[in-house]
Amino acid sequence: MGGPRAGRAHDDPELRAVIQRYVTPGRRYLKLGGALLRLEEAERARYAQETGRAAGEITPQELDVLLAGGWRERKTAAWLIAVSRRTEYRGRLGELLLASEGPYAGAAYCVALASFGAEADAALLVAYLERYLRRPDLAYDQAFAFATLLRLDAWSGRSDATRFLRPGGLWQRWLGGPPDRSYNLSGYQDALDRLCAFVRSAAASAGA
Repeated sequence: MGGPRAGRAHDDPELRAVIQRYVTPGRRYLKLGGALLRLEEAERARYAQETGRAAGEITPQELDVLLAGGWRERKTAAWLIAVSRRTEYRGRLGELLLASEGPYAGAAYCVALASFGAEADAALLVAYLERYLRRPDLAYDQAFAFATLLRLDAWSGRSDATRFLRPGGLWQRWLGGPPDRSYNLSGYQDALDRLCAFVRSAAASAGA
């Protein structure tokens, strides 16, 4: 599943050109995410420079094209939006997260919202969690989104996550399933810290 241009690269010259420039080089759509954490420091620094250049070069029109595509295009766009700090896309990323139309891109939306770090970003995460923690039958990006909200609380001094942590609250009920679930939220938060550090490094290399 995806946007109106998902799966149409073969007959959509504009989409194909943007994919070839920003999504597929070096399989960027796969590397941006958890794979970054497995890179050696020097390789990660080089990749941050490369990502920073791409984020500085991509135009709003090209970002819109990617956000109308499939998960590869949307995931890549979210990372480039984060690095270039284009907060005008906050609402669009929130809409895509809430819609959860396909796999693999949700964590990228969370990283972008975390990198913006404002109260408005926390509100988008709260809206997502209010909807999907009520669905124990679905295991989408609830754990990563919740870890992101916890991190934003820690950084800002807010307590937006508190409502979900009450005994018998939505987080506990979602974990109870069925099926039963267990997540290392500290591990997710550590990963988020490192991914946001990459965003900052890439942004600095691009002068964003």
